[in-house]
Amino acid sequence: MMKRTLLAFSTALGLAATAHANDAWPTKPVRVLVPAPAGSSLDVIVRTLGDKLKNRWGQPIVVDNKPGAGGMIGMDAVAKAAPDGHTLGIGFNGPIAFGPYMYKKMPYDPAKDLLPVVLTTSQPNVLAVQASNPARTLPEFVAWAKKQGGDKVNYASVGNGSSSHLTMELFKSVTGIEAAHVPFAGSPPAGTSLAAGETQALFTVAPALLPLIQGGRIKLLAATSLKRTEGMPDLPTVAESGYPGFEALAWNGLFAPAGTPAATVEKINADVNAVLKDSAVRASLAKQGLVVGGGSSAEFKSFIDKEAKTWGAIIKKNGITID
Repeated sequence: MMKRTLLAFSTALGLAATAHANDAWPTKPVRVLVPAPAGSSLDVIVRTLGDKLKNRWGQPIVVDNKPGAGGMIGMDAVAKAAPDGHTLGIGFNGPIAFGPYMYKKMPYDPAKDLLPVVLTTSQPNVLAVQASNPARTLPEFVAWAKKQGGDKVNYASVGNGSSSHLTMELFKSVTGIEAAHVPFAGSPPAGTSLAAGETQALFTVAPALLPLIQGGRIKLLAATSLKRTEGMPDLPTVAESGYPGFEALAWNGLFAPAGTPAATVEKINADVNAVLKDSAVRASLAKQGLVVGGGSSAEFKSFIDKEAKTWGAIIKKNGITID
């Protein structure tokens, strides 16, 4: 009886200590590493969420921009940070799901060195073509491209190994069209090449193309989400245009260093989920063309595993490498 009493007392003390440690977090400013420049969509997302999270956590949110190497510099810094919950990072497709298949060696292992905390937002790519292209729908574009032949169709991307690049490769595989890849350093030059007729198609996120759309130089034919988005209700999806199940999202989410206490990860997840439900936050993100995420850390991990499997196969099939 005495042993059982002592064991129960010891267990209670342990639970109380864990609860106290969780309640105490954070004990200092929370640094969020952004593997992209200030003013980028990732930067805007973190600052938008940070404005609300600082009130919940009672500590400042310090945004630390570390762009470079396709996002790997920033995420490597997260992976090597102290696992106490005071350093987080916002990761995206490239340095999380694509990188292991495109680089011979990475400075960190996304699956082992980083903990998925919560999906923050996602965004479909859109298929853009020159305004003068005779195709008015996706099926018409596919028919047009097949008629041209592979030597007459070039597609632009925002960079080798990007979501923009891989989405078109997936599209080519399901439609049977042929097109040569012309990578650019970002959306502006890729969009300009399309508008000028130097390339004939481009998959990228819609906000980056808005000036060219408004100027009547390019037009959109389809979005790569499974369902039409709130921000583009009149734009059909690839899935509904004859290719069921087609989905290609540009996504991002918060990550913590491996070893971060589970209770801390759960608290961060719960608080971010609460902030993502805030009407002002949702409106602000929607203006950026972003679809609000959320969900559990386990759901985020499952999503990443699925993404890695899908895109890893595309990368291997096409021999896409960055090294």
